[in-house]
Amino acid sequence: MPPHEHRRLHTSALTGTAKASRKARKAQEKAATKRRTQDAADRKRAADEQARLEREEARSTHYLPRAGEAGPAALRTPRRFRARPHQDTSAALRGAYPFLAEGGLGSNGVLIGQDMYSGGSFVFDAFELYRQGVITAPNMTIAGIVGAGKSALVKSLYARSIAFGRKVYLPCDPKGEHSAVAEAVGGRAIQLAHGSGARLNPLDEGYRPAGTSDEMWGQMLASRRRDLLGALAEVVLERHLTALEHTAIDLALQQSVRDADVPILPMVVDRLLDPRPSQTEDLTAEDGRIVGHALRRLVAGDLSGLFDGPSTVHFDPSLPMMSLDMSKVVENASLISVLMTCASAWMEASLLDPTQGKRLVVYDEAWRILTEPALLKRMDAQWRMSRHLGISNVLIFHKISDLETVGDQGTAMRALANSLLANAEIRVIYRQASDQLSSAAAALGLTGTEQALLPGLGIGQGLWRIREHAYLVQHQLAAAELELFDTRSRLV
Repeated sequence: MPPHEHRRLHTSALTGTAKASRKARKAQEKAATKRRTQDAADRKRAADEQARLEREEARSTHYLPRAGEAGPAALRTPRRFRARPHQDTSAALRGAYPFLAEGGLGSNGVLIGQDMYSGGSFVFDAFELYRQGVITAPNMTIAGIVGAGKSALVKSLYARSIAFGRKVYLPCDPKGEHSAVAEAVGGRAIQLAHGSGARLNPLDEGYRPAGTSDEMWGQMLASRRRDLLGALAEVVLERHLTALEHTAIDLALQQSVRDADVPILPMVVDRLLDPRPSQTEDLTAEDGRIVGHALRRLVAGDLSGLFDGPSTVHFDPSLPMMSLDMSKVVENASLISVLMTCASAWMEASLLDPTQGKRLVVYDEAWRILTEPALLKRMDAQWRMSRHLGISNVLIFHKISDLETVGDQGTAMRALANSLLANAEIRVIYRQASDQLSSAAAALGLTGTEQALLPGLGIGQGLWRIREHAYLVQHQLAAAELELFDTRSRLV
């Protein structure tokens, strides 16, 4: 067979095979399409049957009528239940949501009043807070404008604390408003006034620590007396003493101690104005004359009879309260600082005994103390020793900006005044004038909400800041306390 015939036969065979393959594929595709169509029809019939069954079940189910059932089952409705939001006052809701209010300071301490946010009782005790580690020192400050109720708060705080074994001391009561409280609680108020017969010797020995040798005690006592005389002279002279004046005071004090077992101020004044040749060859009468005349005001001047002899009254640490009433002598404003220096030194000499238990030392009208460098230094030292001595110092003034009037900016006096506030982690702020808000907020680190509260606080309402915690408290008084503590009754 010729080659071209052979190729033609081969091509024909291939063409036939391809046609058979295409025919088979078409048949397969047709069969697959038929199966898919059949499956879809079966699913549709099943879905229709399911829908039919559900419709029959729905038609056979009994539903409540739109208006609800009649008879005893009336007032029902097939609609979705929707609860109306409950609205009420915060006074009612705080009972349902107590977790939204501050938990308070616990139950150990004296009752102050009511927490105005939670409605619960507000109980406070500085020594208990120190024991729990809430604060690092039991000192506190109280500030508020006149008539806000801060005096009543202080009186009820220390009077109620006496029932828990605390003792109360007031080194200076310039208005005499604490004397009645002292007598009512079984304490004593010593009134300093001409003709009262009460005389305090600021050079009294005071408390001697147990186990102190005679030599050490002599050095401690000499240092205490020397510091007091220097402070008195600086208050009267309104300046710092020179080195020669310090020496003159020291030598005059030494001679007075040698001449008498109980030295008194007149002895020191005599040695200053007329120094004996045996004191020192280098000291002349002129070196101590100015200081001698300054201290002479306490001996022969307008304060004679108060501090110029042995004490006629004594500090009794067993009494629940001791107060020095200076209301009869504060009319001489230029000498109030001298009075406070002498009186506080006399009382502090007996406060140094840490075995006398926990005590509250209250400084009323503290703005007077803050203006005198000598008094400010003594107070700063006492605040730093509060934990060792078991003392809670309470500083009372009208406004926070009183601290800004102490000395010039950047001076040591301003730093001491600021340290008093910094070392008082318990701060109670009563109503403040609108122009004092910014200074109070800056000094105390108040939030905007706390700052906005201050000018609108009512009588007896105070913002208590105890470290990072804040409480809004309404102070509450019993009827008998209101009559005894409220200073406004004098104007009625």
